[in-house]
Amino acid sequence: MLKKSLFKLAFVIIIIFVVFIGYSAYSIWSFSSEDQLVKTDVAVVLGAAVWEDEPSPVFRERINHAIWLYENDYVDKIIFTGGKGKGTQFAESEVGRNYAIENNVNIEDIFIETKSKITEENIRYAYEIIQDQNFRTCTIVSDPLHMKRAMLMAENTGIDAYSSPTRSSAYKTLTSQIPFFFRELFYYTGYIISLPFR
Repeated sequence: MLKKSLFKLAFVIIIIFVVFIGYSAYSIWSFSSEDQLVKTDVAVVLGAAVWEDEPSPVFRERINHAIWLYENDYVDKIIFTGGKGKGTQFAESEVGRNYAIENNVNIEDIFIETKSKITEENIRYAYEIIQDQNFRTCTIVSDPLHMKRAMLMAENTGIDAYSSPTRSSAYKTLTSQIPFFFRELFYYTGYIISLPFR
């Protein structure tokens, strides 16, 4: 009898887990196309790899989208996030700032943080700038499949944030999107599961 009850319990847990994973996958994919184009105080550009003093293709498209938001008056300021990767001379945010200045963004409209290594830290250190500058609202900029997790982290940090994914992500083909999607699914579900212990 006990063995049968344990089997039923294990079956229920497996079903719940499968449903959770399936719903999370659907949420990530469906949210990736949600572009909440509203006027906010500042864009927060989530960091990505840099190649010496140049942004990688992924990071470049995030920066380009933030510049577009800035030029079209959707944001007044831009925060670039990201610290130094292993063996790199410049922080991701420094490279982002320099690229934006070269593309006609006023230096006084740019803020950077140079400490973060992961998405959650991008959000946390950007929030410190948001509080320091008394910004009320922000637009989160990243790749489409990254947005669901980033927005959840922003919400849990206390940021009044809106989603605006890049329109020209470097992840264009299925061969590049699928690995990124499963990576995001892993980190997104891991983040949700960890929330009660934070």
